[in-house]
Amino acid sequence: MGLIDTHCHLDFDQFDADREAVLERAAAAGVTALINPGADMKSSRRAVALAERYDQVFAAVGIHPHKASTLNGAALDELRQLATHPKVVAIGEIGLDYYRDLSPRPQQQAAFEAQLALAAELDLPVIVHQREAAAQVMAAMTGWRGRAQDRPCGVLHAFSGDLAMATNAVALGFCIGVAGPLTFKNARQLPDVVRQIPVDRLLIETDAPYLTPHPHRGQRNEPAYLALIARRLSQLVGLPLEELARKVTETTWRLFRLPAPTH
Repeated sequence: MGLIDTHCHLDFDQFDADREAVLERAAAAGVTALINPGADMKSSRRAVALAERYDQVFAAVGIHPHKASTLNGAALDELRQLATHPKVVAIGEIGLDYYRDLSPRPQQQAAFEAQLALAAELDLPVIVHQREAAAQVMAAMTGWRGRAQDRPCGVLHAFSGDLAMATNAVALGFCIGVAGPLTFKNARQLPDVVRQIPVDRLLIETDAPYLTPHPHRGQRNEPAYLALIARRLSQLVGLPLEELARKVTETTWRLFRLPAPTH
């Protein structure tokens, strides 16, 4: 059972020159599947197109909080239509970002809640972005789970919160996505968080082209580096790499309900 990169942006222009080679390197590194979330309408369309082109690529569709001001009725209708594609496995990347504040906070909140409602309507999990908005994200997710207890849940991607947030999110049914910062020499609370979270609630991701793990920090990230994150996670939780890989991959297949591999 290979690794699954649960969050990478292969549709971004940083990969236009060598996308095929990036996918080949990922396969050589043991990455058997990838999930490409959308960040706006254009990238959501591109994510679906990539999923159609490559067997190992799956898509999520959604509006990132940076682009929340672009979510209107027409965009929501298009997201709903895109999400019916058989290779769309989640609504995302959605959430709140009060660090950059590239969209007004009321619009971020409205877009987040509208897309949570869409996920519940379509019976899809969510991929959640959070930065400097932990309390507000947790409040929205708690309300959503209260209305949709029988729905699949989701993942807090590239987790950067504290142990209390992680514990509360897990109690709500969410997974914790672990990315390149786990490997940084100056990593602070994240190593302690992953040690205290059940292994079957952890996912691994690159967030490529961002958050490049050590020792490639400062370069463009790519899915082949997922193995570096898996190796560091296995060390922190005290499991052999093969067992850790099996557990996080099983969690990924279960959460996103990925179809069986064709080959």
